[in-house]
Amino acid sequence: MSITDTALIVIDAQESFRHRPYWREDDVAAYIGRQQALVDGAKRSGIPVVQIFHVEESGVFSEASGFVTTLAPLRIEADATFRKRRHSALVGSGLDVWLTMHGIRRLIVSGVRTEQCCETTTRHASDLGYDVDYVGEATLTFPMADVEGREWSAAEIRARTELVLAGRFARIATVEEALAGIPRAAT
Repeated sequence: MSITDTALIVIDAQESFRHRPYWREDDVAAYIGRQQALVDGAKRSGIPVVQIFHVEESGVFSEASGFVTTLAPLRIEADATFRKRRHSALVGSGLDVWLTMHGIRRLIVSGVRTEQCCETTTRHASDLGYDVDYVGEATLTFPMADVEGREWSAAEIRARTELVLAGRFARIATVEEALAGIPRAAT
């Protein structure tokens, strides 16, 4: 794999999340810093940046809400933009067609909801035969409570997501490793 067959996917980094009851600012600054470094590095390297927005018929994820815009203060000049209605960015959005048309075989996955749309897209992409770098430090999520009432921190959720993806569905990479285009070890 090389930089020329690689695309950066930025999933659901949108203002809609600021209007959800679980939104917390705790990790936002760190996420924004790493996501911006990844976007800027991809642009400098000639890696296309693909922005994905989640949309729904009503509520804060609807186009009418005005919140289906890039999460501030991120600056993303996307080479392509897609809207999705499912957890995987590869379902019904047209992304898969665009990737095929552009000869993309390696994806760098980043964005919002580490364990949800970012993880689901990673698993789906791997199952479709893409090489995937999952950049956990350029993902954001929020604490969640399980059925027994235990609250899992965002750091615990990220660690769990990286654990289950590593070596099975993706290479867990830092921003710098993903941009360097280091080939993934055989799984």
